Amino acid sequence: MNPIKTREIQLESPAEFTKRINLSFSNPLLLSRALTHTSYLNEHPEAIEDNERLEFLGDAVLDFLVGSWLYNHYPEMREGELTRMRAALVKTEQLAEFAMQIDLGAAIRLGKGEAQAGGRKRKALLCAGFEALIGALYLDAGLVKVLDFIQPMLVEASRQILLEHKDRDPKSILQEIVQANGDDPPEYRIVSTTGPEHMKTFVVDVIVNGKKYGSGEGHSKQAATKSAARAALENLGMD
Repeated sequence: MNPIKTREIQLESPAEFTKRINLSFSNPLLLSRALTHTSYLNEHPEAIEDNERLEFLGDAVLDFLVGSWLYNHYPEMREGELTRMRAALVKTEQLAEFAMQIDLGAAIRLGKGEAQAGGRKRKALLCAGFEALIGALYLDAGLVKVLDFIQPMLVEASRQILLEHKDRDPKSILQEIVQANGDDPPEYRIVSTTGPEHMKTFVVDVIVNGKKYGSGEGHSKQAATKSAARAALENLGMD
């Protein structure tokens, strides 16, 4: 039997999930809601609520807590640097990485179609699930409990961000480089758009003076252009 298909069938229960990551909930219904994607609710009307409201709350909690954590742990940083660091720590890709670190995808309840389409590995879905988990944990135990949970992740992620300059927007860095060389500003061209409406993939080339410097893809035009700029920086040996 194909082990990947078996994994999709053997969904991890909320109790198994919290035991594995050493996280407790006084109100298990909050956790159950946090792990319920809207696609599951569409197929299981007996489920009470999906995780979208908790996602909204978790997003706000993370913005505040990450900002507070950065303020206290990087006293030498100025406002602009703190803002860039917070943006890097709460962006979709980074929150999806946090979700993957705890294998959140193994416990999220998805509809069959979403699961078969690879939803457990989709960054936007994992990011939303992580935000919902944070929202549920905040309601269950408060800010201190949330900070205890995410702080080890923030320590390592912030170190990597500073080491690899991920707090800088690759598009801004590329523009600074080409303008310093007297070249025209980079031009971003959409090469292709594929996939269903809810999960489109954009492919973008970045062009400078008529020459292709890099190519990137993403599930939004903004993500694809950033990916293309990052690829251009790698090709220039600047990343």
